[in-house]
Amino acid sequence: MNEAPTHHLVYGTLKDYVTGEELVDTDDERTRQELAIMMVEKFGYAREELEPRCFIETLFSSQFVRSNIELGVSLKGLGKKFLIIRYGAGSLVSRERSAIAAARVLEKEYQIPLAVVTNGRDAELLDTVTGEVLATGMDAIPTRNRAQEMLAELEFRAPAEGKKREGEMRILNAFDVEVCCRSI
Repeated sequence: MNEAPTHHLVYGTLKDYVTGEELVDTDDERTRQELAIMMVEKFGYAREELEPRCFIETLFSSQFVRSNIELGVSLKGLGKKFLIIRYGAGSLVSRERSAIAAARVLEKEYQIPLAVVTNGRDAELLDTVTGEVLATGMDAIPTRNRAQEMLAELEFRAPAEGKKREGEMRILNAFDVEVCCRSI
């Protein structure tokens, strides 16, 4: 079982909707589970098309950061993720750039073309090539049928390399550092 950071209220444990894994039950984890349930039961994805708890680890200026991606989403037969979903309480606009960075570096073979940022009540769908907000609201998250329609238009760019990759990793490191529980 994963350990919860000390700043979260822990209710016990729960079973992950996608994998069945036992997880620490926090308010944030309940929201993550609601997102997974919504992706399957409302938007029509198969559980096998969802990859929970993806992450990217960075180390810059002695600052280690683990950037979490709640869900990577693929379609059967595609063989690659076309969308990531990042969750965080509060403002969505402040999370846009780090979600784009994560989509650009999560996979080593290609850049993921779409990202969603959500606080569990609202969402934004982002084009990770242009950085443009394509749609807002929880219904901005593409249904499985809509995703299949969108595939022909999506650009799976070559992976960011060299200084471009480092720049995206630095953005993740800076945006995702957690300072709330540090001793002063």
